[in-house]
Amino acid sequence: MSSENPLINKRIRVRISQDHHQEPVISRLVSEYNLTVNIKAAILGPNGQGDGWFDLDLQGTEIQIQNGLNYLQELKLRVWDENSISNW
Repeated sequence: MSSENPLINKRIRVRISQDHHQEPVISRLVSEYNLTVNIKAAILGPNGQGDGWFDLDLQGTEIQIQNGLNYLQELKLRVWDENSISNW
């Protein structure tokens, strides 16, 4: 990794709706966007019912992270970052 593209960390919270339970959302952040993803917390309904909530630490270059966030936006998933949620 060159010094022009340093790795940064970004903490987000994402809601994965039941419509996307069968889609490998977090896996794609790793495989297609080359991000390191650390799941800090997760809330899932019993038997996978309802929405899932994930607190994620993303690590990558600024461009990789922005591309990953764009992917989540394309899926119309709700995403908050560390600046928009104060009770983490």
